[in-house]
Order: sequence, then C-alpha cells, then structure tokens
Amino acid sequence: MRLIVGLGNPGPEYQWTPHNLGFLAVDELANRAGIRVERPEAKALVGFGKLAGEEIILAKPQTFMNLSGISVKELLGKHDLSPADVLAMWDEVQLPWGAIRIHAEGSAGSHNGGKSLLASLGTTAVDRLRLGCGPDHPLSDRKDYVLRPMRKQELEVAAEMIADAADAVELLLSKGIEAAMNKYNRRERQQPEDAGA
Repeated sequence: MRLIVGLGNPGPEYQWTPHNLGFLAVDELANRAGIRVERPEAKALVGFGKLAGEEIILAKPQTFMNLSGISVKELLGKHDLSPADVLAMWDEVQLPWGAIRIHAEGSAGSHNGGKSLLASLGTTAVDRLRLGCGPDHPLSDRKDYVLRPMRKQELEVAAEMIADAADAVELLLSKGIEAAMNKYNRRERQQPEDAGA
C-alpha cells in the first residue's frame, strides 16, 4: 500500500494558491480513482482505494503546511506503513511553472512543508513529486507569492501540470519510480504569460 500525500493549507482562502498544488494533485488522483478524500484521520483528510492496480491512501494534512509531517507520521503509524511507502507532492518555486520533478530522496530545499515531513519521518529517503510554480523573476517575498491566488494563465498551466503529475504517479505505481523519473524529469513548460506581472 502507498500513502500519497499532497501538501497544502486547509481553508477556502488557500485553495487556489500555488502553495496548494499538492492538494490539487491529490484531488486529481482522487477523481481518477473514484476516491473521496474526506474522512478525518490523523490530522488529515484521507480516502482509500486503488490506482494503477495498487492499494493507496490519499491524504491532505490539515495541520497547515509547516506541520505537515506530524500528520504523515501519525498516518504511517496508524496503517503500519514506513517512509518507503510514502509519495509526497508539493509546490516548488525553484522549478518553472508546469515542470514536475520526481526524486526518491534528497533534502526539501526551502520548502517548510517538505522539511516538516522529512524531519518527522527521520529520513530524506522519501519519494517526492515537486510541482513547479517558480516565477521568471527574483522573489522579494516568497511567502506572499505562494499564498496569493493563482492568475488565469497560471491556473491553465497548473491544470496541465497536475494532469502530468497524475500520469506520473500512475506510471510510478505501475512501473516504478525510475520509469517515472525517466519520462517526466526531462520535460519543461513555458512560463504563464503574466507570471511576472
């Protein structure tokens, strides 16, 4: 069984912000698998089902981003899973809009939700899929950037990226992480026209 976790912030004011791309990716997987991610458990909303022939748990921690790891650790304990069973998805300002990157280990960089997750699990060997939302200009305030509502062009690119991410997750589940990395880590997308506006 795989625990597929999207990182984000609960509440309607955050729903369409770049920082919630992980939640939106979970929603896409839920739609594909016919899973309802609404059962409260271990400080998260969870749903159970099958995707690409694998038993999965989809989870959206409700702890707010910076404490995401607390929820993920509780979910692992509750379902007798290990960090090797986790696939985490989060937004990444170091990647251009529309790009996704899949890795089996490494640091979380500057992403506080990723840092919380890796610290709580006590390992950097956690499969992760990062969803690019980086602007084409230097950021004066990263927090303001990732917590603002996405613009129309950004939403269009995000929809394509989330579809790619869901495809990548299905490939990862069916063929393994190497196959998903080989197919998706090379691809780039164009910046939204008004990303720097």
